[in-house]
Amino acid sequence: MELLTTNNVWIMICTVLVFFMHTGFAFLEIGLTRQKNTINILFKNIFIITVGLLLYAFVGFNLMYPTWGANASGYLGDFVFGLSSPLTTEGTLDLTYNEGYTYWTDFLFQGMFAATAATIVSGAVAERMKIGSFMVFTILYVGFVYPIAGSWKWGGGFLDKMSTPFYDFAGSTLVHSVGGWAALVAVCLLGSRIGKFKNGKIQAIPGHNIPLATAGVLILWLGWFGFNGGSVLSADPALTSLTLVTTCLAAAAGGVIAALVSTFMYKNLDLTMFLNGILGGLVAITAGADVMSPTDAILIGAIAGALIVFGVSLIDKLKLDDPVGAIAVHLVCGIWGTLAVGIFGNLASGAQFLSQLIGVVSYAVFCLATSFIILFTLKKTIGIRVSEKEELEGLDAHEHGMDAYPDFRLNEH
Repeated sequence: MELLTTNNVWIMICTVLVFFMHTGFAFLEIGLTRQKNTINILFKNIFIITVGLLLYAFVGFNLMYPTWGANASGYLGDFVFGLSSPLTTEGTLDLTYNEGYTYWTDFLFQGMFAATAATIVSGAVAERMKIGSFMVFTILYVGFVYPIAGSWKWGGGFLDKMSTPFYDFAGSTLVHSVGGWAALVAVCLLGSRIGKFKNGKIQAIPGHNIPLATAGVLILWLGWFGFNGGSVLSADPALTSLTLVTTCLAAAAGGVIAALVSTFMYKNLDLTMFLNGILGGLVAITAGADVMSPTDAILIGAIAGALIVFGVSLIDKLKLDDPVGAIAVHLVCGIWGTLAVGIFGNLASGAQFLSQLIGVVSYAVFCLATSFIILFTLKKTIGIRVSEKEELEGLDAHEHGMDAYPDFRLNEH
């Protein structure tokens, strides 16, 4: 009982840290976008966490962790609605649901992860997507797509049953790439913001509050202590400590290398590239944080940092508009970190790399298909993009009737 209590308290602390990450996402997104869309972005982030938790309680948790029957395919579990208290045969609350934590702690910790996938999309579509369409997308993607995808590995599905099981410790693919693929589809279907590309040239649209974006990244880094540390699913001293060390070293390496590569390529010290490099390192190490040495973590993070710079450049050259760099951070680095499990660390082997590749492709096909169906249907029915007037004047005024800074104007002296 004492061990159960210790483990359970640790995971509850980690749950709080992962919850706090939503503050980081909100700060990062509003900081890297324009003042006139601040309320819109904040509204989306609050909607995601509130509705996401309700959806996860109603259907997502059971869908993601099904009781696979003997003849189950491992692709789709049974739909069981609502949460149910695990009881012993005597009818009392079963505190031995798991060796490490209780049923309720399990639900809440996993529920915090569920909302993150839609938050990734929120940043990529900022400043031009209709709020109603985004809300419908969130309900379908968080409520059904994410849990089904998660069940393939974390719920004991087909990827976990392979002869060499696919490995994703805390979600480089299951969380970050799942959101990243949807972000890519959304950006393609939405088109770029007005003024982003003129006469074939890329035009920078600066964010209105870089200090707030910086605070957001630091909060996310702090939250990753819970994101990866809690994924140990116990308070095991050795494994938890190693996981936190590899997580931090990858983040640091990602930031430093992104800053250096960016400076070499563009001849300026770009803070936003430095910040996204940190996030890229965090995303990349998340798949194998528990099986990497400190040196492995630094290499994985460093490569992720370089990929951030090249990824952002490629996305711009493809005329795709991602205001916060979500695709480079969460998709590109998520793929890299997942494949890195087969290259570095305790599991490195040809067979493991092949399993990692199968997992990446499986999630790519599923997430591209489902997000396209949802977003294309919305585009052809209620529409997904605001009018030109609404975009130019700001979504805050038109969709919310509010101003984030009513007593402050950037042009006032």
